[in-house]
Amino acid sequence: MNRSKLKKVVRSVLLAALAIAFFGPVVAAQSAKIEGLIKSRSGDTMIVKSSGSSDVTVQLTDSTQVGQVQGLFKARRKEMSMAALIPGLSVKVEGTYDSQKILVAQSVSFKGNDLEDAEKIEAGMHETKAQVQQNKEELEKQNAALKAQNESLQKQQAQLTEHQAKIAANKAAVDAAIARFGQLDDYYIFDEVTVNFGNGKTKVDPKYNAPLLALVDKAKTVEGYMIEVKGYASSSGSVALNQKLSEDRSAAVTNILLQQGHVPLTRMLAPGAMGEAHQVGDDKTEKGQAENRRVVVRLLQNKGIAGL
Repeated sequence: MNRSKLKKVVRSVLLAALAIAFFGPVVAAQSAKIEGLIKSRSGDTMIVKSSGSSDVTVQLTDSTQVGQVQGLFKARRKEMSMAALIPGLSVKVEGTYDSQKILVAQSVSFKGNDLEDAEKIEAGMHETKAQVQQNKEELEKQNAALKAQNESLQKQQAQLTEHQAKIAANKAAVDAAIARFGQLDDYYIFDEVTVNFGNGKTKVDPKYNAPLLALVDKAKTVEGYMIEVKGYASSSGSVALNQKLSEDRSAAVTNILLQQGHVPLTRMLAPGAMGEAHQVGDDKTEKGQAENRRVVVRLLQNKGIAGL
C-alpha cells in the first residue's frame, strides 16, 4: 500500500472513532422506557410515579402514540385517545429525555383492565369527598354534644360511652378517606354543568349548547384546566342497555365540547360511562328517573398548577 492510500485509511478510521466517541453516548443516553402509575395530569404534561419510587415528568405531543394492549399474551394493540391517560392508570412510557430531564413520550401503553380500574377510582373521588365533609360535620356536632354532656357526666355515663364509640368510628372513616384523596384527588372544581336526557335518548337538547360553551369560555381563563365528562342512566331497563346509553350520552356531550367549543384533546379527561351508578333521584318516580338520565361536565384545575 502506498503512502497516499495509507493516509486515507488512517483518516477514515480516526473520523469513525471520533463519531462514535462524540455521538454514540448521546444517542444511547436519550432513549428511555419507564413503567409506573399516573400520579397527576395537566394538559399535555403528566407525572408518572415509576416502579423505582421516583416521579418522572412526561411530555405528551401530537405524535405520541397511545395504545391499549390486548389478548392473552398482550400481543395486540388498540389505538386509544390521549384522553384515556387519567390519574391512577398504570402505564408503560417509551421516549427520550430532553435537556430539562423531561421524558418526551413517543408511545404510552396500558392494559384494558387497568383503565377500567382507574375510571372507577376517579368516578368515586368526588362522591367520597362529599361523604368525608359530611363525616367531619357530624364529628363537630358530636363534639359539641359531648362538651354539654360532660357537665353531667355522672348521670349520663352510658350515653357518653355510646357517643365516644361513634366518634372513633367516624374519625377512622375520615382518616382513611383523607389518605385516599392525598393520592388521587389532585383537582379543584371550578364549574359544573348537568345535561339531562329523555328516556332512551342520547341526543343533546340544543338548550344545553349555551351553558356548555359558556363553561368552555370560562375554562380558557383557568391555567392548566381539564374538563371531565361523565354519563349516567336511570335503572329503568337492562343494565347493559343503560351502560350503553350512558356511554353514548357522554360521547354526544364530548363532541359538542370538541367540535363547537374547540377544546383540545389534551385538555379532556376520558369520557366516563357510569351506567346506573350514583343515582341522584328516586328511580321509583318519573321525576327521579329524569334526574338520573344525565351527563355531568366539570371544569377542573390541577392543584399543582394552582400552587395551593
